[in-house]
Amino acid sequence: MTAPPDRRAFLGVLGGLSLIGAGGPDRPSTRSRPAELQSDFLFDDGLVYLQTGSLGPTPRPVIDRVMEVWRELERNPVSYGYGSLETAQDDVRQTAAAFLGCGKDEIVLTSSTTEGMNWVAQGLHLKPGDRVLTTDQEHPGGRSCWDYLVRTAGVILDEVRIPPDLHDAAEIVDRFSRAIKPDTRVLSFSHLLTSTGLRMPVAELSALARARGAVSVVDAAQAAGGIQVNVKALGADVYVTSGHKWLLAPKGTGILYLREGLGARVDPIALQAGRVSYSGSSGVRNIPGLIGLGASLDYLTGKGPAATEAHNLSLRSRLYAALADVPRLTVVSAPAGPLASPLLTYTLPADVPSDRLYRQLYERHRVVVKVVPGQWLNGNRISTHLFNSEADVDALVAALRRELA
Repeated sequence: MTAPPDRRAFLGVLGGLSLIGAGGPDRPSTRSRPAELQSDFLFDDGLVYLQTGSLGPTPRPVIDRVMEVWRELERNPVSYGYGSLETAQDDVRQTAAAFLGCGKDEIVLTSSTTEGMNWVAQGLHLKPGDRVLTTDQEHPGGRSCWDYLVRTAGVILDEVRIPPDLHDAAEIVDRFSRAIKPDTRVLSFSHLLTSTGLRMPVAELSALARARGAVSVVDAAQAAGGIQVNVKALGADVYVTSGHKWLLAPKGTGILYLREGLGARVDPIALQAGRVSYSGSSGVRNIPGLIGLGASLDYLTGKGPAATEAHNLSLRSRLYAALADVPRLTVVSAPAGPLASPLLTYTLPADVPSDRLYRQLYERHRVVVKVVPGQWLNGNRISTHLFNSEADVDALVAALRRELA
């Protein structure tokens, strides 16, 4: 398979197409978005955006809040940055705690899921011969930290294979159970797999980790914001997510949850002075961005997390059903049910490279999807969020029919 386009190449495509003009028979109308949300998002006219799983759009009210804070900060950086805005920044920890269903003291603000995972890996102080059990479907942002410890600290990384067609929670738990060894110290896995969107049995895997004396570390980059999350109900020890995807927050923000009962088991350099948003060990953070993260959490809370998940899954179910009749592709994501999520992936035959189809969908139809990395499969991934509509899903299906006919 041809390698997926990198971000620079993608931006080049966007730049070139901005010169094409506004018309064309395949260009859908902005009326395809839910009417009450049209003014909240800044999409190019006619764009069908089905790629929240990579970068989510930040709504206008959040952007306005970020710019308001930034302007205030620059009026007197020291007085405001170490005064009222530092307090406001730390208040976001309480907002995040309410959104995830935990206590403020269990929340740390970060710049991304990757940063949070790195802090956790460093803070566990694993020794040579300690083992980490993960899956073969982890995003590099959730796996690189363990690869680093393999290279530098003598940690052993074991993998559980999750085939694209494995849609059985009990089988997944059994695979983990059989793979755990006496010196397994960490179970690290995604809440929603980035490859297929499979909703992993987090509660069962977290309970398994605890029973075996291991720490459960959940990469939740694809979960919080797209589905309703209560970390206490999930039972995870560590839950790490990003602002730049489903939370619709400013890019370069994130949330790290550390269960209160962990104590000092996770003790990275950045938290030596505590978990407040700014400290001598964390350094100065992105003040406008993190306050904007709080605004995005307020925005999603106002929409209703349960209602947002229901909307996202309804669109996903519509797409799942419609793709059954599209030639030359096969949906590999789980059917509707407990393992389904707002992410849906289909595979393509070898003579239809997924990056080529991705470009055709964008260049000819103004539909944005995801190229799934080739080490997993030759296919595309679709993300449906609260700003998408049935018309968006139908536009994608129509475009796929034309390109795969």
